[in-house]
Parts: sequence; structure tokens; C-alpha cells
Amino acid sequence: EGKNQTPVSEFILLGFGNLPEQQIIFFLLFLGIYIVTMLANALIVSLVVADQHLHTPMYFFLGNLSCLEICCTSTILPRLLASLLTGDRTISVTSCMVQFYWFGFLVTAECSLLAVMSYDRYLAICSPLHYAIRMNSRFCLQLVAGSWLSSFVILTTLISAMSQLAFCGPNEIDHFFCDLAPVINLSCSNTSLVTLYVCIIATILRIPSTAGKKKAFSTCSSHLIVVTLFYGTLITVYMLPNTGALKAPSKVFSVFYTVLTPLINPLVYSLRNKDVKEAVWRTLQAIYSCL
Repeated sequence: EGKNQTPVSEFILLGFGNLPEQQIIFFLLFLGIYIVTMLANALIVSLVVADQHLHTPMYFFLGNLSCLEICCTSTILPRLLASLLTGDRTISVTSCMVQFYWFGFLVTAECSLLAVMSYDRYLAICSPLHYAIRMNSRFCLQLVAGSWLSSFVILTTLISAMSQLAFCGPNEIDHFFCDLAPVINLSCSNTSLVTLYVCIIATILRIPSTAGKKKAFSTCSSHLIVVTLFYGTLITVYMLPNTGALKAPSKVFSVFYTVLTPLINPLVYSLRNKDVKEAVWRTLQAIYSCL
């Protein structure tokens, strides 16, 4: 206070270290994960759209989940891969805010969609006679639209508060992308309003996660695995303080829900599913017939 402060125009993402050998290993690892993630989720979306047998509520939600995973992964990994390849770790404050907005928007929408999928599985198992009437196409569209719209409102409110923050140094972010806690920690403004918003959002997100896990437990193990992995790592990252000795574990947990979950979801949910396997086989037969 009382001193001139130079506003920060860019941040430096420290990533996973500074040794050249590590950068190459991480680049190859994340490139492989990114390629497999994009191909697997794109396959699910294509099958859900093209195969009439998969035009059901469950696969409609799975197709939307795969779309979210494609977009979410693409907000993080391309920038990380470019940084590992070129060594350029700088990112402008505006680009950092944009990255956080789209990542937060997509992750929040995924939280809502997982809760919707829990409800869908709950009805399918516990009320099979009323399932077709309740989960009609109009209601399914409303549930998905509600997930996207609620996420838009929440993140627009949060990013509006964050846009008022000032950054005057230091400008190093000990993370591999612009996550909420590391960015707020660098601000020289009063962050109590943003923190308040985060507490409210965290409370909201904990509600569907608990309900989702309870419902998922009584329906199917696949959903339980994904919900536990996604919500478990997400809550760990955002509930624990991102300071001191907890910084490194927080970064590792962030890899789980930003990089590994989009890779695991199509494998756990769909590619091991009998209906999807049959859809893949029918598609391959159709391609072979055309050739």
C-alpha cells in the first residue's frame, strides 16, 4: 500500500518442471492421451447420432457427455502441448481468464449432466414401467439444456467478479493451466467476493454429487466409477487449500479430472457396453458393404 504497482499483463505457467527430458516425456504422454481421448469420444458421438438403436435417453446423455469431454480437453491440452513443445510458458491475463471461463463452464455443465444421468439410471432401474413416459425426448432436451444454461449463469457471474481483480505481481502460476485458486492467489485486490461465489458454487456442486453417488450405487458400477473419480478429485482440488505442501498433490489431482476423466469416460461408460459394441460392429459391416 502507498507504493506504485505495475499491473501484470501476462502470467507464466510453471507446469511440471523445467528439465528438457521431462518436457519431452510429458509432451508424448499428453499427446497420446489427447489423441485417444478425442478419437474415443468422437466415436461415441458418431455412433449415438448415426445408429438408430442408440437413440435412447441414456445414450443421448452419453453423447452430450462426450461432446463436453472433447471441448473440455481442448481447452487445456493444446495450450499445454504447445508450451511443452516450444518452451513458451507465458499466457496473457485475458487469455488466462478466457481459458478458465471455458474450462469452468464445461466442468460445471459436466457436474450437472452427471447428476442428470444419475436420475436417468435411477428411473430406469427403480421405475421401469414409467421410464418411457417420464424420460421422453422433450424432457431429455430440457435436462441437457438446463445443465448448459445453469453452467453459463454460474460461470458468467463468477468471471464477472474475477474480471474486477487486479494483478500486480508476482506473475508465476504454479500450475499447468489457469485454474481458479492459483489465479486468485496472485491477485492484489480484495478477493472476498470471488471467494464467496466459489463457496456458493462448491456447496451447490456437492449436492448433486452426493445424490448422484447414492443413486449410482443402486444402478450401475460404471456410473459409480466415473462419478467417484470426477467428483472426488474435483472436490479435493477445490476444497483443500492450494498452498505449501498441498500444491503438488493438487496439481496431480487436477490431471485426473482435466485429462484422465475425459479419457476414461468413453471406456467405462460406452466402449465396454454391449449396445455400443454392437453399434460399432454394424457400422464396420456397413462400411465394408459400401467398399
